[in-house]
Amino acid sequence: MGSQQDLASCVRTALDEYFKDLDGQPPHAVYDMVLQCMEKPLLEYVLNRTGGNQSKAADILGLNRNTLRKKLQQHNLQ
Repeated sequence: MGSQQDLASCVRTALDEYFKDLDGQPPHAVYDMVLQCMEKPLLEYVLNRTGGNQSKAADILGLNRNTLRKKLQQHNLQ
């Protein structure tokens, strides 16, 4: 449970910085921004752990293999 709390804390800290850096400008598409920032390193990490095996990576991530392939293409990962 500690690692989930650590990850949540990192996200909160990054969001604090993001909103501080806006310097009064309105935020835009924060949800998509956070997902994009987290998704690529997550995919890279899990693929590395599986030695590049997309079927195993999809299983670990709880994704359909075709969904994983689409996400890999979106992030220019292969």
